[in-house]
Amino acid sequence: MRVQTKQLVPGCILLLDVKGKSNRPIIPKNTVITEEHRIILGKFLVDTVEVASKLADGKCFGPEQDEAKGNKTSLEAHYRYVIKRYRELFDKWRNGANVDIIVVRELLLPLLERMDEIEKSVYKLHHYANKEDYFYHHHIAVAMLSAYLGYKMDYAKGEWLQIGLGGFLSDSGMARIDQPIIQKQSKLTEKEMEQIKKHPMYSYRYVEKLPALKEEVKQAILQHHERMDGSGYPLGLKKDKINRFARIIAVSDTYHAMTSERLYKTKQSPFRVVEVLRKEQFSKLDPEIVQHFIKGLASFSIGTKVKLSNQQIGEIVFTDEQKPTRPMIRLDENKQIISLENHPQLFIEEIL
Repeated sequence: MRVQTKQLVPGCILLLDVKGKSNRPIIPKNTVITEEHRIILGKFLVDTVEVASKLADGKCFGPEQDEAKGNKTSLEAHYRYVIKRYRELFDKWRNGANVDIIVVRELLLPLLERMDEIEKSVYKLHHYANKEDYFYHHHIAVAMLSAYLGYKMDYAKGEWLQIGLGGFLSDSGMARIDQPIIQKQSKLTEKEMEQIKKHPMYSYRYVEKLPALKEEVKQAILQHHERMDGSGYPLGLKKDKINRFARIIAVSDTYHAMTSERLYKTKQSPFRVVEVLRKEQFSKLDPEIVQHFIKGLASFSIGTKVKLSNQQIGEIVFTDEQKPTRPMIRLDENKQIISLENHPQLFIEEIL
């Protein structure tokens, strides 16, 4: 029977060769699967394999389908399931455990593979989070947004999944930061901020020897807080010295942080935030990546219902590709058509 790689358990028996792009067997048929084989399959991004219905010890093998991980539930329910499991993972890292990439892939990839749904809900992710648990929500949302950006930039599936993994693991090093600093509700002191700035290095140490992650992704994890003008950390890199995947994660990280409600900061409209990102694209963020993100987020169809910042409801009647966050809107109240380009104080607060 054919099963997903993430469903394999030690003792499964391969019925067919697992072949790579060169058509040579990566793992030959009749191999009894071990944890090492699972790592190899993960490294080669093998999604499914053919296995026997019985394990090597003669026991029947029937992979359990966890409904929370499948497509039977809503994207939001699946997201919340991942948040719950991630809290458990992070606590293990905090207590000294290493990052188990097999467990991470099994948890995260089924969520990222729902890309069609993520694409439709990308501007709603900040609604899933709450200020008390923002820390955990942020890591999952950055993974989803980073994978989404890779997808919109036409990376192959294997690559945008890796970018998503990079986004997810980019803050894993926060497990080594003192808990009171992470939970602090007021502005950090200079000394506390210096501690925070060490987390990309800690994250890199967690992943540097993981065979299932590409070297480019490992570098992105180290560099995701670098900025194009050299104002970032931990290395103060500039422009082309910053890994491309790191620039994708940087945009995703910045966007979600600005749209989410945190203990010390209120959330902002996604469409207000992308206008801020547009201003920063020529200094701190990669302009090409910002444009891909804006285009994906603000690809409104005619007739889309929106709520404006003044609480008026209307529908989009025209969108300028050059200014996608400033469409023309027909107001429900009086049928007046206004152009947001001519009303800079107004912005789209929410898609209805």
